[in-house]
Amino acid sequence: MEKTVSEAIAYRRSVRRYDPNQQLNTTDVQNCIREATLAPTSSNLQLWEFYHITSPDTLKALSKACFGQSAASSALQLVIPIVRKDLWKKRAAANLDFLSGQFDAQETRNAKQEQRTLKYYNKLVPTLYREFFGIFSFARKIVAFFIGLSRPMYREVSRSDLRVIGHKSTALAAENFMISMAAKGMDTCPMEGFDSKRVKKILGLPKSAEISMIIGCGYRDNNGIYGPRFRVPFEEVYRAI
Repeated sequence: MEKTVSEAIAYRRSVRRYDPNQQLNTTDVQNCIREATLAPTSSNLQLWEFYHITSPDTLKALSKACFGQSAASSALQLVIPIVRKDLWKKRAAANLDFLSGQFDAQETRNAKQEQRTLKYYNKLVPTLYREFFGIFSFARKIVAFFIGLSRPMYREVSRSDLRVIGHKSTALAAENFMISMAAKGMDTCPMEGFDSKRVKKILGLPKSAEISMIIGCGYRDNNGIYGPRFRVPFEEVYRAI
């Protein structure tokens, strides 16, 4: 029986060692990746890809690139969320096609809303994401600064800001994936310890792609969790205003 959201959140732990005798169903993991793609994402651009690794040879190569840590070397499968900020044109065009179809299907059309929405993907998104040797990034910061002197203004407009936004959206999707896996009784471990250059070479990724994390997948071994869960007291992180 599948766990509730609260049960899945409580069940999820970073599992460092997996039981080699319990095989993962590839389709089950794929379905969890599908649920990952339902995560919220900035401007609905979905600037991500998910590499689902089941090949023994590729698993072995990636384990080496992860410094042989047990969460990778004992994983039955790996899932690697990739940030693809370079795909913004393609994803913005996909949003435009979808939204145009939605507007065309409406019996009563709101011209102002339609114009505002289409303008967002036709003009604002290109203004934010278009780059030319960092010049546009610098210009956006200057414009945001001066506009912000007189009224509220969105400030995260530089190339590095947009990179952070891409990683945030991809991390939200990764969490969706891990909670979905936990709900079905499967285990994961997100890893940041890896040689990104070697991983990109193994996966055949373009230079512009960035690895968000590498997620080991399997069923927890008896010694797969290293100890009780520790969290800073809630009172130290909760602020009610």
